[in-house]
Amino acid sequence: MGIQDIIEGKKQWRAHMARVKALPADYQIVYKEMQKYFFKIGPVGLTDGTLLPGIVDFFEEGVASGQGVLELIGDDVAAFCDDLVKDSRTYADIYQESITGKPGTAEQ
Repeated sequence: MGIQDIIEGKKQWRAHMARVKALPADYQIVYKEMQKYFFKIGPVGLTDGTLLPGIVDFFEEGVASGQGVLELIGDDVAAFCDDLVKDSRTYADIYQESITGKPGTAEQ
């Protein structure tokens, strides 16, 4: 990863956060809680850059249709997040596999 990649990544992140800040306050609160949750559980695909922008797209559509954030995702934010990444591996899964010694894991 070169310096240009880092600069480009920062530009993309700032543009992403500008989109988040343009959302209504209730959407921003829920987004930030979702972001914290994803950073905590660590889905492996989080770094590919599609999950969080996809959530912002979804939220922008909800705002445009006049829906509240809880109408879109329901009352349980964590359950909604779990459904989004239910088929994704997490870093916790990888760690668990490495300490149980399953073949094809970190012990290679």
